[in-house]
Amino acid sequence: MACISYTFKTSCLFLLFIVAASRPANKPKVFNVRRYGSKPDGKTDNANAFTSVWKSACGRKSGSSKIYVPKGTFYFGGIEFVGPCKNPIEFIIDGTLLAPANPMDIKQHIWINFRYINDLSISGSGILDGQGEQSWPLNDCHRNPNCPKLAMNMGFAFVNNSNIKDITSLNSKMGHLNFYSVHHFNITGVTITAPGDSPNTDGIKMGFCSNIQISKTNIGTGDDCIAILSGTTNLNISNVKCGPGHGISVGSLGKNKDEKDVKDLTVRDVVFNGTSDGIRIKTWESSASKILVSNFVYENIQMIDVGNPINIDQKYCPYPPCEHEQKGESHVQIQDLKLKNIYGTSKNKMAVKLQCSKSFPCKNVELIDVNLKHNGVEGGSSTAVCENINGSASGNMVPQHCLN
Repeated sequence: MACISYTFKTSCLFLLFIVAASRPANKPKVFNVRRYGSKPDGKTDNANAFTSVWKSACGRKSGSSKIYVPKGTFYFGGIEFVGPCKNPIEFIIDGTLLAPANPMDIKQHIWINFRYINDLSISGSGILDGQGEQSWPLNDCHRNPNCPKLAMNMGFAFVNNSNIKDITSLNSKMGHLNFYSVHHFNITGVTITAPGDSPNTDGIKMGFCSNIQISKTNIGTGDDCIAILSGTTNLNISNVKCGPGHGISVGSLGKNKDEKDVKDLTVRDVVFNGTSDGIRIKTWESSASKILVSNFVYENIQMIDVGNPINIDQKYCPYPPCEHEQKGESHVQIQDLKLKNIYGTSKNKMAVKLQCSKSFPCKNVELIDVNLKHNGVEGGSSTAVCENINGSASGNMVPQHCLN
């Protein structure tokens, strides 16, 4: 554009500014894993190629990076993506990431592990295939002290301001998605799948995390759909379908020293279908830690043929006999718990089980509009049991409540 006089120079510069401003902002640089030597043949070990892609994307000094995994099956053993990175990273997975079938071929406890990263976004139509079928018979640590360590599908440690969206995790050897010391993280539209009899295949497991959002997610596994462990705060779960599995579980808590409080949990608009448990809080009868579990809200929860729809168990002992230092006296204090509009069907007659600690009774437990009907083979109406609990009930109550 030619500017032939002073009068027009200002106008020309203004037009040039408008043209420049209308251009899209700096687009992220795309790092296609195929260009780094990876082969989508389902048998070539692509660990080195994926590591090289990560180093290039993470180390880029200016502008964000986008790692792209196209359609195809990319096999590799254990891999770690470690920061800190210079700028935000988008990791798009449209292909299938395939783990070794032999668990001994993964030399770390998490197959795909992200650590020390901020501003990470994982998305795509891809699948994390853990090929866990060969490993599940080996998962017998409760009776075999020499059991092998099996890898979880994907893990996040010290990852902040990040998210994962639309990915499918399939047939993990152990848990599917593991979070440790993660803060401000969104999980949306994820599908997690393993057979109902696959042991210890927790869907989402987290500890020492805060400000986590889980929404529009479908989970069906052989263990907890979501396991909430020590030190987790400000967790919001909504529009989740759970089943098969063991429900949404807080705990187990109290077994180890130096555990931290679990507080500020909200669970809304969740469906449990055919699970062993629905709403579940479990603490060890013999506690090594004195911690607080508080400020929980469960609302608009549907139970479809659930074994134990509401289950507070402060005498947790999965493989008896358990060692008891102070039998029957968990040191975990549960308080400020609200359950509202909980409805559906229970496979067991005891639809509501609130068994709290004798030394630290549950406080301020509120039941509002609970309607859980028994439809199991034993017949009869649903029942409730309460031990060492203070609270109140209002609205429609089926079974008849047992609160003081």
